[in-house]
Amino acid sequence: MFSKFERMTAWRYLRAKRKEGFISVITGFAFTGIALGVATLIIVMSVMNGFRSELLSRILGLNGHIGIVSTVGLPFNNYKEAVQDIRKIEHVADVIPMVEKQLLVSSGRSAEGAMVRAISKEDLLKKTLLANSVDGAAVEDFEGDVVLVGRRLAAKMGLVNGSSLTLISPNGKVTAFGSVPRMKTYKVIGTFEVGMYEYDSNFVFMPLEAAQKYFSLGDAVTQIDVRLDDENELRYVRRAIEENVGGSAYVYDWKQTNAAFFNAIDVERNVMFLILTLIILVAAFNIITGLIMLVKDKGRDIAVLRTMGATKGMIIRIFCMDGAFIGVVGTGIGLVLGLLFCRYIENIRQFLQHIAGRDLFSAEIYFLSQLPAKVDTLEVTFVVVISLLLSFLATLYPAYRAAKYDPVEALRYE
Repeated sequence: MFSKFERMTAWRYLRAKRKEGFISVITGFAFTGIALGVATLIIVMSVMNGFRSELLSRILGLNGHIGIVSTVGLPFNNYKEAVQDIRKIEHVADVIPMVEKQLLVSSGRSAEGAMVRAISKEDLLKKTLLANSVDGAAVEDFEGDVVLVGRRLAAKMGLVNGSSLTLISPNGKVTAFGSVPRMKTYKVIGTFEVGMYEYDSNFVFMPLEAAQKYFSLGDAVTQIDVRLDDENELRYVRRAIEENVGGSAYVYDWKQTNAAFFNAIDVERNVMFLILTLIILVAAFNIITGLIMLVKDKGRDIAVLRTMGATKGMIIRIFCMDGAFIGVVGTGIGLVLGLLFCRYIENIRQFLQHIAGRDLFSAEIYFLSQLPAKVDTLEVTFVVVISLLLSFLATLYPAYRAAKYDPVEALRYE
Protein backbone atom coordinates (compact mmCIF):
# COMPACT_ATOMS: atom_id res chain seq x y z
CA MET A 1 0.00 0.00 0.00
CA PHE A 2 2.84 2.38 0.88
CA SER A 3 6.02 2.41 -1.18
CA LYS A 4 9.48 2.25 0.36
CA PHE A 5 10.09 5.86 -0.65
CA GLU A 6 6.92 7.02 1.15
CA ARG A 7 7.83 5.10 4.31
CA MET A 8 11.40 6.46 4.38
CA THR A 9 10.26 10.04 3.80
CA ALA A 10 7.55 9.81 6.46
CA TRP A 11 10.00 8.38 8.99
CA ARG A 12 12.55 11.12 8.19
CA TYR A 13 9.94 13.83 8.77
CA LEU A 14 9.09 12.38 12.19
CA ARG A 15 12.71 12.73 13.33
CA ALA A 16 13.00 16.48 13.79
CA LYS A 17 16.37 18.19 13.39
CA ARG A 18 17.71 20.66 15.93
CA LYS A 19 16.10 23.66 14.27
CA GLU A 20 12.78 21.80 14.18
CA GLY A 21 12.81 21.08 17.89
CA PHE A 22 9.48 22.80 18.58
CA ILE A 23 7.73 20.54 16.07
CA SER A 24 9.23 17.55 17.86
CA VAL A 25 7.85 18.84 21.19
CA ILE A 26 4.35 19.17 19.71
CA THR A 27 4.63 15.64 18.32
CA GLY A 28 5.70 14.43 21.76
CA PHE A 29 2.68 16.09 23.35
CA ALA A 30 0.45 14.38 20.78
CA PHE A 31 2.06 10.99 21.62
CA THR A 32 1.62 11.60 25.34
CA GLY A 33 -1.93 12.89 24.99
CA ILE A 34 -3.08 9.87 22.99
CA ALA A 35 -1.37 7.44 25.37
CA LEU A 36 -2.71 9.08 28.54
CA GLY A 37 -6.19 9.44 27.05
CA VAL A 38 -6.42 5.78 26.08
CA ALA A 39 -4.87 4.56 29.36
CA THR A 40 -7.12 6.76 31.50
CA LEU A 41 -10.24 5.75 29.61
CA ILE A 42 -9.42 2.04 29.94
CA ILE A 43 -8.62 2.39 33.65
CA VAL A 44 -11.73 4.39 34.54
CA MET A 45 -14.08 2.15 32.56
CA SER A 46 -12.50 -0.98 34.05
CA VAL A 47 -12.77 0.38 37.59
CA MET A 48 -16.42 1.31 37.04
CA ASN A 49 -17.10 -2.17 35.62
CA GLY A 50 -15.26 -3.79 38.52
CA PHE A 51 -17.07 -1.63 41.06
CA ARG A 52 -20.45 -2.61 39.63
CA SER A 53 -19.53 -6.28 39.29
CA GLU A 54 -18.11 -6.56 42.82
CA LEU A 55 -21.09 -4.82 44.38
CA LEU A 56 -23.47 -7.04 42.46
CA SER A 57 -21.64 -10.23 43.42
CA ARG A 58 -21.69 -9.29 47.10
CA ILE A 59 -25.31 -8.17 47.07
CA LEU A 60 -26.40 -11.41 45.37
CA GLY A 61 -23.97 -13.36 47.54
CA LEU A 62 -25.99 -12.53 50.65
CA ASN A 63 -29.39 -11.86 49.09
CA GLY A 64 -31.45 -13.73 46.55
CA HIS A 65 -32.40 -12.50 43.11
CA ILE A 66 -36.03 -12.38 44.29
CA GLY A 67 -37.49 -11.66 47.72
CA ILE A 68 -40.96 -12.44 49.07
CA VAL A 69 -42.58 -10.75 52.09
CA SER A 70 -46.10 -10.81 53.44
CA THR A 71 -48.38 -7.99 52.29
CA VAL A 72 -50.24 -7.87 55.62
CA GLY A 73 -47.11 -7.48 57.73
CA LEU A 74 -47.53 -10.90 59.34
CA PRO A 75 -44.97 -13.74 59.18
CA PHE A 76 -45.32 -16.69 56.80
CA ASN A 77 -46.85 -19.54 58.79
CA ASN A 78 -47.15 -21.82 55.77
CA TYR A 79 -43.73 -21.03 54.33
CA LYS A 80 -42.72 -24.69 53.96
CA GLU A 81 -45.48 -25.31 51.42
CA ALA A 82 -44.59 -22.09 49.58
CA VAL A 83 -40.92 -23.11 49.48
CA GLN A 84 -41.79 -26.48 47.95
CA ASP A 85 -44.01 -24.87 45.32
CA ILE A 86 -41.41 -22.24 44.39
CA ARG A 87 -38.67 -24.85 44.05
CA LYS A 88 -40.67 -26.52 41.29
CA ILE A 89 -40.46 -23.39 39.12
CA GLU A 90 -37.95 -23.62 36.30
CA HIS A 91 -34.59 -21.80 36.79
CA VAL A 92 -35.00 -21.62 40.58
CA ALA A 93 -31.72 -22.76 42.16
CA ASP A 94 -32.39 -22.21 45.88
CA VAL A 95 -35.23 -21.06 48.09
CA ILE A 96 -34.15 -19.85 51.52
CA PRO A 97 -36.65 -18.99 54.29
CA MET A 98 -35.31 -16.48 56.81
CA VAL A 99 -36.11 -14.10 59.62
CA GLU A 100 -34.80 -10.54 59.37
CA LYS A 101 -35.21 -7.77 61.96
CA GLN A 102 -33.55 -4.48 62.83
CA LEU A 103 -32.36 -4.63 66.46
CA LEU A 104 -30.06 -3.02 68.98
CA VAL A 105 -27.04 -5.16 69.84
CA SER A 106 -24.95 -4.66 72.96
CA SER A 107 -21.66 -6.13 74.11
CA GLY A 108 -21.58 -4.50 77.55
CA ARG A 109 -18.96 -2.01 76.36
CA SER A 110 -20.97 -0.49 73.53
CA ALA A 111 -24.27 -0.70 71.68
CA GLU A 112 -24.95 -0.50 67.94
CA GLY A 113 -27.92 -0.82 65.64
CA ALA A 114 -27.70 -3.97 63.51
CA MET A 115 -29.64 -6.03 61.00
CA VAL A 116 -30.16 -9.51 62.41
CA ARG A 117 -30.75 -12.18 59.80
CA ALA A 118 -31.55 -15.76 60.70
CA ILE A 119 -31.15 -18.78 58.40
CA SER A 120 -30.57 -22.47 58.91
CA LYS A 121 -27.06 -23.96 58.87
CA GLU A 122 -27.82 -25.80 55.62
CA ASP A 123 -28.85 -22.55 53.92
CA LEU A 124 -25.82 -20.75 55.35
CA LEU A 125 -23.57 -23.26 53.60
CA LYS A 126 -25.37 -22.53 50.32
CA LYS A 127 -24.31 -18.89 50.54
CA THR A 128 -20.72 -19.57 49.53
CA LEU A 129 -19.64 -15.91 49.75
CA LEU A 130 -20.65 -15.86 53.42
CA ALA A 131 -19.60 -19.41 54.29
CA ASN A 132 -16.13 -19.00 52.75
CA SER A 133 -15.51 -15.82 54.75
CA VAL A 134 -16.20 -17.54 58.09
CA ASP A 135 -13.95 -19.94 59.95
CA GLY A 136 -14.94 -23.53 59.06
CA ALA A 137 -15.41 -24.56 62.70
CA ALA A 138 -17.73 -21.59 63.24
CA VAL A 139 -20.02 -22.70 60.42
CA GLU A 140 -20.24 -26.21 61.84
CA ASP A 141 -21.17 -24.79 65.25
CA PHE A 142 -23.97 -22.63 63.80
CA GLU A 143 -26.71 -24.08 66.03
CA GLY A 144 -28.41 -22.99 69.24
CA ASP A 145 -27.87 -19.62 70.91
CA VAL A 146 -24.96 -18.44 68.79
CA VAL A 147 -24.32 -15.62 66.31
CA LEU A 148 -21.93 -14.67 63.52
CA VAL A 149 -20.96 -10.99 63.50
CA GLY A 150 -19.59 -8.82 60.69
CA ARG A 151 -15.88 -8.21 61.23
CA ARG A 152 -16.14 -4.42 61.19
CA LEU A 153 -19.07 -4.50 63.61
CA ALA A 154 -17.10 -6.85 65.86
CA ALA A 155 -14.12 -4.48 65.77
CA LYS A 156 -16.31 -1.50 66.71
CA MET A 157 -17.83 -3.38 69.63
CA GLY A 158 -14.66 -5.14 70.78
CA LEU A 159 -16.03 -8.62 70.08
CA VAL A 160 -13.91 -11.74 69.58
CA ASN A 161 -14.73 -15.43 69.27
CA GLY A 162 -16.33 -16.53 72.52
CA SER A 163 -17.62 -13.07 73.47
CA SER A 164 -21.23 -12.48 74.51
CA LEU A 165 -23.59 -10.34 72.44
CA THR A 166 -26.99 -9.18 73.72
CA LEU A 167 -29.87 -8.67 71.30
CA ILE A 168 -32.39 -6.03 72.38
CA SER A 169 -35.80 -5.83 70.67
CA PRO A 170 -38.18 -2.95 71.43
CA ASN A 171 -41.15 -5.22 70.68
CA GLY A 172 -41.03 -7.03 74.00
CA LYS A 173 -43.51 -8.39 76.46
CA VAL A 174 -46.44 -6.28 77.60
CA THR A 175 -46.74 -6.13 81.38
CA ALA A 176 -48.79 -4.16 83.87
CA PHE A 177 -45.95 -1.64 83.98
CA GLY A 178 -45.79 -1.24 80.20
CA SER A 179 -43.84 -2.86 77.44
CA VAL A 180 -40.55 -4.45 78.44
CA PRO A 181 -37.86 -4.81 75.73
CA ARG A 182 -36.95 -8.37 74.85
CA MET A 183 -33.29 -9.14 75.68
CA LYS A 184 -31.23 -12.27 75.26
CA THR A 185 -27.51 -12.99 75.23
CA TYR A 186 -25.83 -15.08 72.52
CA LYS A 187 -22.33 -16.41 72.07
CA VAL A 188 -20.19 -15.07 69.22
CA ILE A 189 -18.70 -18.10 67.47
CA GLY A 190 -17.08 -16.28 64.57
CA THR A 191 -16.89 -13.22 62.36
CA PHE A 192 -17.35 -12.83 58.63
CA GLU A 193 -16.03 -10.37 56.06
CA VAL A 194 -17.63 -10.38 52.62
CA GLY A 195 -15.80 -7.25 51.47
CA MET A 196 -18.81 -4.91 51.44
CA TYR A 197 -18.88 -2.31 54.20
CA GLU A 198 -22.67 -2.27 54.64
CA TYR A 199 -22.75 -5.99 55.46
CA ASP A 200 -19.48 -6.23 57.40
CA SER A 201 -20.42 -3.36 59.72
CA ASN A 202 -24.17 -3.93 60.21
CA PHE A 203 -25.14 -7.60 59.85
CA VAL A 204 -25.49 -10.33 62.47
CA PHE A 205 -26.41 -13.90 61.47
CA MET A 206 -28.06 -16.36 63.82
CA PRO A 207 -29.68 -19.83 63.47
CA LEU A 208 -33.26 -19.83 62.23
CA GLU A 209 -34.71 -21.80 65.14
CA ALA A 210 -33.05 -19.50 67.69
CA ALA A 211 -34.53 -16.44 65.95
CA GLN A 212 -38.00 -17.99 65.78
CA LYS A 213 -37.83 -18.61 69.51
CA TYR A 214 -36.45 -15.14 70.31
CA PHE A 215 -39.08 -13.30 68.26
CA SER A 216 -41.89 -15.70 69.35
CA LEU A 217 -42.65 -16.60 65.74
CA GLY A 218 -43.32 -20.26 66.34
CA ASP A 219 -42.64 -22.10 63.07
CA ALA A 220 -42.85 -19.00 60.86
CA VAL A 221 -40.45 -16.77 58.91
CA THR A 222 -40.61 -13.12 57.87
CA GLN A 223 -39.41 -13.48 54.28
CA ILE A 224 -38.24 -15.90 51.59
CA ASP A 225 -35.22 -15.42 49.33
CA VAL A 226 -35.06 -17.03 45.89
CA ARG A 227 -31.80 -17.53 43.97
CA LEU A 228 -31.82 -18.29 40.24
CA ASP A 229 -29.48 -20.37 38.10
CA ASP A 230 -29.83 -17.89 35.23
CA GLU A 231 -30.15 -14.17 35.96
CA ASN A 232 -31.59 -13.57 32.49
CA GLU A 233 -34.73 -15.48 33.53
CA LEU A 234 -35.48 -13.04 36.35
CA ARG A 235 -38.64 -11.61 34.79
CA TYR A 236 -40.08 -15.04 33.94
CA VAL A 237 -39.43 -16.50 37.41
CA ARG A 238 -40.77 -13.45 39.19
CA ARG A 239 -44.00 -13.59 37.17
CA ALA A 240 -44.35 -17.31 37.98
CA ILE A 241 -43.83 -16.66 41.71
CA GLU A 242 -46.38 -13.83 41.72
CA GLU A 243 -48.94 -16.16 40.15
CA ASN A 244 -48.07 -18.81 42.72
CA VAL A 245 -48.37 -16.67 45.88
CA GLY A 246 -51.25 -14.50 44.65
CA GLY A 247 -52.07 -11.36 46.60
CA SER A 248 -50.98 -12.71 49.98
CA ALA A 249 -47.35 -11.71 49.45
CA TYR A 250 -45.29 -8.96 47.85
CA VAL A 251 -42.63 -10.10 45.38
CA TYR A 252 -39.62 -7.89 44.57
CA ASP A 253 -36.26 -8.42 42.87
CA TRP A 254 -32.72 -7.14 43.43
CA LYS A 255 -33.02 -4.63 40.58
CA GLN A 256 -35.88 -2.90 42.39
CA THR A 257 -34.16 -2.67 45.74
CA ASN A 258 -30.89 -1.40 44.22
CA ALA A 259 -32.26 0.46 41.19
CA ALA A 260 -31.22 3.97 42.24
CA PHE A 261 -27.75 2.81 43.22
CA PHE A 262 -26.91 0.95 40.02
CA ASN A 263 -28.56 3.60 37.83
CA ALA A 264 -26.29 6.19 39.42
CA ILE A 265 -23.26 4.00 38.65
CA ASP A 266 -24.33 3.57 35.01
CA VAL A 267 -24.94 7.31 34.56
CA GLU A 268 -21.58 8.15 36.11
CA ARG A 269 -19.88 5.56 33.92
CA ASN A 270 -21.37 6.98 30.72
CA VAL A 271 -20.53 10.57 31.68
CA MET A 272 -16.95 9.62 32.55
CA PHE A 273 -16.62 7.92 29.17
CA LEU A 274 -17.71 11.07 27.33
CA ILE A 275 -15.49 13.35 29.41
CA LEU A 276 -12.39 11.19 29.09
CA THR A 277 -12.91 10.73 25.35
CA LEU A 278 -12.29 14.48 25.13
CA ILE A 279 -8.70 13.83 26.25
CA ILE A 280 -8.16 11.74 23.13
CA LEU A 281 -9.90 14.41 21.05
CA VAL A 282 -7.55 17.09 22.43
CA ALA A 283 -4.58 14.86 21.60
CA ALA A 284 -5.96 14.49 18.07
CA PHE A 285 -5.94 18.29 17.73
CA ASN A 286 -2.30 18.20 18.83
CA ILE A 287 -1.65 15.85 15.92
CA ILE A 288 -3.35 18.33 13.56
CA THR A 289 -1.27 21.21 14.97
CA GLY A 290 1.98 19.26 14.75
CA LEU A 291 1.37 18.10 11.19
CA ILE A 292 0.31 21.57 9.97
CA MET A 293 3.50 23.04 11.38
CA LEU A 294 5.47 20.19 9.84
CA VAL A 295 3.87 20.88 6.46
CA LYS A 296 4.74 24.57 6.76
CA ASP A 297 8.31 23.72 7.70
CA LYS A 298 8.70 21.16 4.91
CA GLY A 299 7.19 23.37 2.19
CA ARG A 300 10.46 23.47 0.21
CA ASP A 301 10.92 19.69 0.54
CA ILE A 302 7.36 19.11 -0.69
CA ALA A 303 7.97 21.39 -3.68
CA VAL A 304 11.17 19.54 -4.57
CA LEU A 305 9.41 16.17 -4.27
CA ARG A 306 6.63 17.38 -6.53
CA THR A 307 9.09 18.63 -9.20
CA MET A 308 10.86 15.24 -9.03
CA GLY A 309 7.62 13.48 -9.93
CA ALA A 310 5.94 12.81 -6.60
CA THR A 311 2.16 12.81 -7.00
CA LYS A 312 -0.39 14.46 -4.71
CA GLY A 313 -1.41 11.00 -3.55
CA MET A 314 2.16 10.24 -2.46
CA ILE A 315 2.37 13.48 -0.48
CA ILE A 316 -0.96 12.73 1.20
CA ARG A 317 0.17 9.21 2.11
CA ILE A 318 3.48 10.48 3.55
CA PHE A 319 1.79 12.84 6.01
CA CYS A 320 -1.01 10.38 6.73
CA MET A 321 1.68 7.87 7.72
CA ASP A 322 3.20 10.42 10.11
CA GLY A 323 -0.13 11.10 11.81
CA ALA A 324 -1.10 7.42 11.81
CA PHE A 325 2.25 6.50 13.38
CA ILE A 326 1.63 8.95 16.23
CA GLY A 327 -1.90 7.58 16.71
CA VAL A 328 -0.95 3.89 16.54
CA VAL A 329 2.10 4.13 18.80
CA GLY A 330 0.33 6.43 21.26
CA THR A 331 -2.70 4.15 21.35
CA GLY A 332 -0.48 1.08 21.80
CA ILE A 333 1.41 2.65 24.69
CA GLY A 334 -1.86 3.76 26.30
CA LEU A 335 -3.34 0.28 25.88
CA VAL A 336 -0.36 -1.38 27.59
CA LEU A 337 -0.29 1.21 30.40
CA GLY A 338 -4.05 0.91 30.98
CA LEU A 339 -4.03 -2.89 31.13
CA LEU A 340 -0.97 -2.98 33.41
CA PHE A 341 -2.54 -0.41 35.74
CA CYS A 342 -5.76 -2.44 35.91
CA ARG A 343 -3.78 -5.62 36.58
CA TYR A 344 -1.90 -4.13 39.55
CA ILE A 345 -4.40 -1.49 40.63
CA GLU A 346 -4.73 -2.75 44.21
CA ASN A 347 -0.93 -2.87 44.64
CA ILE A 348 -0.70 0.66 43.25
CA ARG A 349 -3.41 1.82 45.64
CA GLN A 350 -1.59 0.32 48.62
CA PHE A 351 1.67 1.96 47.52
CA LEU A 352 0.04 5.38 47.09
CA GLN A 353 -1.68 5.01 50.48
CA HIS A 354 1.69 4.24 52.05
CA ILE A 355 3.23 7.32 50.44
CA ALA A 356 0.29 9.62 51.23
CA GLY A 357 -0.26 8.21 54.72
CA ARG A 358 -4.05 8.16 54.31
CA ASP A 359 -6.82 5.89 53.05
CA LEU A 360 -7.46 6.63 49.36
CA PHE A 361 -10.41 4.24 48.99
CA SER A 362 -12.49 4.42 52.14
CA ALA A 363 -14.82 1.44 52.56
CA GLU A 364 -17.31 3.65 54.39
CA ILE A 365 -17.73 5.78 51.25
CA TYR A 366 -17.22 3.27 48.42
CA PHE A 367 -18.79 0.24 50.19
CA LEU A 368 -15.96 -2.11 49.07
CA SER A 369 -12.77 -2.86 50.99
CA GLN A 370 -10.64 -3.22 47.82
CA LEU A 371 -10.39 -1.22 44.61
CA PRO A 372 -11.76 -3.48 41.84
CA ALA A 373 -11.03 -3.42 38.11
CA LYS A 374 -12.71 -5.58 35.49
CA VAL A 375 -11.41 -5.25 31.94
CA ASP A 376 -14.11 -5.62 29.30
CA THR A 377 -12.51 -6.74 26.02
CA LEU A 378 -15.29 -5.20 23.94
CA GLU A 379 -14.96 -1.83 25.68
CA VAL A 380 -11.18 -1.83 25.35
CA THR A 381 -11.51 -2.60 21.65
CA PHE A 382 -14.01 0.25 21.30
CA VAL A 383 -11.61 2.68 23.01
CA VAL A 384 -8.73 1.61 20.77
CA VAL A 385 -10.86 1.95 17.63
CA ILE A 386 -12.03 5.44 18.67
CA SER A 387 -8.45 6.52 19.33
CA LEU A 388 -7.18 5.19 16.00
CA LEU A 389 -10.12 6.69 14.13
CA LEU A 390 -9.65 10.15 15.67
CA SER A 391 -5.91 9.97 15.00
CA PHE A 392 -6.49 9.06 11.36
CA LEU A 393 -9.10 11.78 10.85
CA ALA A 394 -6.69 14.29 12.38
CA THR A 395 -4.16 13.57 9.59
CA LEU A 396 -6.51 14.24 6.67
CA TYR A 397 -6.54 18.04 6.69
CA PRO A 398 -2.76 18.57 7.11
CA ALA A 399 -2.08 15.91 4.44
CA TYR A 400 -4.55 17.59 2.09
CA ARG A 401 -2.84 20.96 2.65
CA ALA A 402 0.54 19.40 1.90
CA ALA A 403 -0.76 17.93 -1.37
CA LYS A 404 -2.20 21.33 -2.38
CA TYR A 405 1.21 23.01 -2.16
CA ASP A 406 2.12 24.74 -5.40
CA PRO A 407 5.78 23.77 -6.04
CA VAL A 408 6.45 26.88 -8.11
CA GLU A 409 5.18 29.25 -5.44
CA ALA A 410 6.94 27.33 -2.65
CA LEU A 411 10.33 27.41 -4.44
CA ARG A 412 9.93 31.06 -5.45
CA TYR A 413 9.50 32.25 -1.84
CA GLU A 414 12.18 29.97 -0.51
